Amino acid sequence: MRTTKRRGSSFLTWISLLFFLAALVLTVLQLVRYSRIRANFPDGLVIAGVPVGGLDRQAAAERLLEVYATPVELRYSDAVIHLSPAVVGFELDMESMLAAADLQRVEQSFWSGFWDYLLGRQPRPDPVPLRASYSEERLRAYLTREIMPRYDQPATSARPAVGTVNFLPGTPGTALNVDEAVGLIENALFSTSQRSVDLPLVRTAPPRLPFNNLAVLLQQTIDLSGFEGLASVYLLDLQTAQEIHFAYRQGEYLSVQPDVAFSGTSIIKIPIMVSIFKRIGENPDPEIIKLLEEMIELSGNDPADWLMQRVIDPNLGPLEVTEDMRQLGLENTFMAGYFYFGAPLLVAFETPANQRLDINTDPDLYSQTTTSDIGMLLADIYQCAQNGGGALIAVWGEAITQQECQSMITYLIRNKLPVLLTAGLPEGTQIAHKHGWITDGTGVIRTMGDAGIIYTPGGNYVMVVFLYDPVQLIWEEASGLIARLSQSVYNYYNLPQP
Repeated sequence: MRTTKRRGSSFLTWISLLFFLAALVLTVLQLVRYSRIRANFPDGLVIAGVPVGGLDRQAAAERLLEVYATPVELRYSDAVIHLSPAVVGFELDMESMLAAADLQRVEQSFWSGFWDYLLGRQPRPDPVPLRASYSEERLRAYLTREIMPRYDQPATSARPAVGTVNFLPGTPGTALNVDEAVGLIENALFSTSQRSVDLPLVRTAPPRLPFNNLAVLLQQTIDLSGFEGLASVYLLDLQTAQEIHFAYRQGEYLSVQPDVAFSGTSIIKIPIMVSIFKRIGENPDPEIIKLLEEMIELSGNDPADWLMQRVIDPNLGPLEVTEDMRQLGLENTFMAGYFYFGAPLLVAFETPANQRLDINTDPDLYSQTTTSDIGMLLADIYQCAQNGGGALIAVWGEAITQQECQSMITYLIRNKLPVLLTAGLPEGTQIAHKHGWITDGTGVIRTMGDAGIIYTPGGNYVMVVFLYDPVQLIWEEASGLIARLSQSVYNYYNLPQP
């Protein structure tokens, strides 16, 4: 009995010892395994959006570099461009992120972490946010120097339709919106998944045909008309103050320094009107208003004489008008006598324009002007009416008011004439103008002109045209040419939209 008991006790001892040894071996194995795991980043760890659990520092760094070195795909319409992050100086702050990840391994003591490992209680590690930088300056330089010159489509301006006064519409373009693109690309650089960008584009409107090109179109219009006389054109953009001014005869450009002298015709009534308003004050006599209306709207010569005699001076009214124009700097515009038949010539005026030896339009000794003088006077009236500025106010102060300038514009608008400048404008276009022509005793016209302020949706401008032929101006041809010149300018300011 004793022998059997001893043998059983020894057996249990060995069994216990074996279990102990097995447990010890398992513990050591788990300890070794945990040590290896602890040497790497914990499972579930995410750095900058990249899973790195179970990787050591070097492997984690390589994985991060692999993800963030992937080119960002830029799409410009149908074109695909691959942007290497290095081009814009993109850099990961690797050491900072790995150090933050390391902290999560050492926050627990070795043995506390081991027991949690054995018990399956491993805490989920907190993600480490991305820490990186790039050069916005280099990105902007890349977009403006590499992308825009290669892929932007510039808009093209309208162009004249050959042989007509019309324009073919320009084409719109596309351009990269750099400011918006920078933000989108930055987001892609800092993302692990959204690494493609549809570049934002803006539609660019066709530019206006360069203003000076309009002069070429006007000259071509004169050539196509077959006009053999002298044409003088003055155009002033009332938004930009750009000018076109030329004198043209059978393909030959004539100097406009000084300008060409033309007979004043009824256009000279614009200076008379200005001189009248300078003197009548705020509450003019109704008779004066009536005479002004007849002078401008009906182009009456008698009302012009009566106004100069009653408002300005009974004997020297025309000379006072001339002096007013001199004060405004218009040295080529004058009146040397009244309109009535047999009126004496008060002064024989010599001006830079009528002293030219290279061209002579046989201007009237009683009244003369130039396209530029009348054009600038109309611009002064416009500025005064619009904002109380311009030469009229600057030179004469309170003698002229903004309201009076607006009244002048009103009279000129009421001058209804369906030919010349007006004929080249769409119906309903507002034009404040004064026209004129001179016939000799046989009814032959040699000088014709029109001067106006034209108001259009695309911009306001002053246009003055004088035509002269030493033999004869045929009404249909000459008036039609002025209308086509007017239409050319209107079409330029109101180009068709693509």
